[in-house]
Amino acid sequence: MWQKVNMFMAWFFIPQTLAMGWVAAIGRVVLELLGVDTYEGDLPGRLVGAILMFGVVYLLQHFLRTLPPAGNPKGNGFRFGQRIVLAANVLAGLLFIFQLTFTFIDSHNLYLVLNKFTTAFGYWVMAMWMVGFSFLYQSAQPGSLSKIDSASKTDTTAKPEK
Repeated sequence: MWQKVNMFMAWFFIPQTLAMGWVAAIGRVVLELLGVDTYEGDLPGRLVGAILMFGVVYLLQHFLRTLPPAGNPKGNGFRFGQRIVLAANVLAGLLFIFQLTFTFIDSHNLYLVLNKFTTAFGYWVMAMWMVGFSFLYQSAQPGSLSKIDSASKTDTTAKPEK
């Protein structure tokens, strides 16, 4: 179950990390169409954009039944790939939270330090998602069953042919 939540959060955070400003702009356009006066980079636009992105990812998961890469829990690299994706999701979550709360930071120096760290998180999570997705994809390949699973499938009671 947690693998599905992990993949859901990854697919929610990927567009949030790659196109954060565009997602916020879409939320702002929706609010403007509803008659709400907003400013660029304002919190309501970011929240509405995030809610819309959450809905899109949920609909994709609902209609596709799973989000790619699904992976094979018995394949090589599945657990490692899920852990890398989870670590990327945590860093992307920190970036997302910072983007929602940076207007409440009074100290300019603290803002600059946090902005640099969270920007670095954005670059790191892209690489981490790439590595994690690669391991998950590898685990779904036909010849990637671990040695323990392969050994359990062989029949040791059969007599060798002469």
